[in-house]
Amino acid sequence: MSGRFIIALTLVFGLTACSTGWNPMNWFQGSREETIALIPEGGFPEDRDLREVVSQVTEMEVLRTAGGAIIRATGLPPRQGYWAADLVPENTDELPVNGVLTYVFRIHEPRNATHSSTAYARQVHVAHFVSDTKLEGVSQIKVVGAENSRTARR
Repeated sequence: MSGRFIIALTLVFGLTACSTGWNPMNWFQGSREETIALIPEGGFPEDRDLREVVSQVTEMEVLRTAGGAIIRATGLPPRQGYWAADLVPENTDELPVNGVLTYVFRIHEPRNATHSSTAYARQVHVAHFVSDTKLEGVSQIKVVGAENSRTARR
């Protein structure tokens, strides 16, 4: 009897192990999809624009040209020596939001100590071309500084 009992017990445990994690035949059977973020939250450091926003936007105009328009702006940083100015689209795809195309006036701070001087001596001029394709649906263009912004309407 004990032999039959051991065989029965072996069959019971053997059959129940087929559907559990104890059975090596069931290991690594299924797979599931997992999404992995390859871009770190906040983006890569080299993709971020580390330039400051110019203190004030003192002038702005939009000049129509063949194939688009040129946005010209003048900024006033707090002191002389600012460089590498650019109008950076607020949206990466440079598409209007509710008919408004927005640019941030960004500029590098001087590497050395400089004088504050007169407002005229501190002015920085910048221009940015926008194609007719990107101007479709645009009713307003806005240039943003740290303390103010300027807008041109159609």
